[in-house]
Amino acid sequence: MSYYDHNADQFFNETFALDMSEIFQPFLARLQPGSRILDAGCGSGRDALAFKQRGFAVTAFDASPELVNLACKHTGLDVQCLSFEEFQAQASSFNAIWACASLLHLPYAELKNTFRHLAQFLLKGGLFYCSFKYGDDEVERGGRHFTNLNEKRLADVITDTGLQIDTTWQTEDQRPERAGEFWLNGLLVKI
Repeated sequence: MSYYDHNADQFFNETFALDMSEIFQPFLARLQPGSRILDAGCGSGRDALAFKQRGFAVTAFDASPELVNLACKHTGLDVQCLSFEEFQAQASSFNAIWACASLLHLPYAELKNTFRHLAQFLLKGGLFYCSFKYGDDEVERGGRHFTNLNEKRLADVITDTGLQIDTTWQTEDQRPERAGEFWLNGLLVKI
C-alpha cells in the first residue's frame, strides 16, 4: 500500500475520470435498482461514485489511507480503510461485489482465501466482478506486486470458494499510455 499512499494524487488523477461504462454494463445489467454493492479495493472511488449516482447502495473500502481520504472527499461516501481480510459485514448482505483491479495486488497464494472471505458477504446468486492483468505469472513493477490471471488460473483460484464463473472476457487498458495491455474480466456467481 505504500506505493498508493506515496502516489495517491497521481493515481487519482490518472484513474478517476476514466470512462468505465463498457465494463460496468454486463455487471449492472444483472442487478435490480437499489441493489447493495460492495466496492472491494475501491482506489480513487471512481466506480463507487458511478454506482451511487445510478441509485445503488454502495459500501466501499480500500487499504490505502491516502486513497481512502481522496475517495471520501470525491464520492461523499464513508469509505473504510481496511484490507480485504479485515472487511466484515453481516453474512449474505450484498447483492454484488465489485473488485476492479484490486485483488491483483495480492499474492496468488492468498487469492483463494480472499475470494472465500469476500464471498460470504454475498447473497446466494449474487454477482462478483473481478479484473486482473492478463497473464499467468506474478511480477513486481514500480514498487507494486501484480498477480496476473488467465481464464484457467481464475477457474483454479476460485475452486472451493463458493463462487463459480459465469463469464469472462478480455479488454484493453483504458489509459492511452497503456495501449496494448490486456485485462481479464470475470463475472462470478455465488452458488
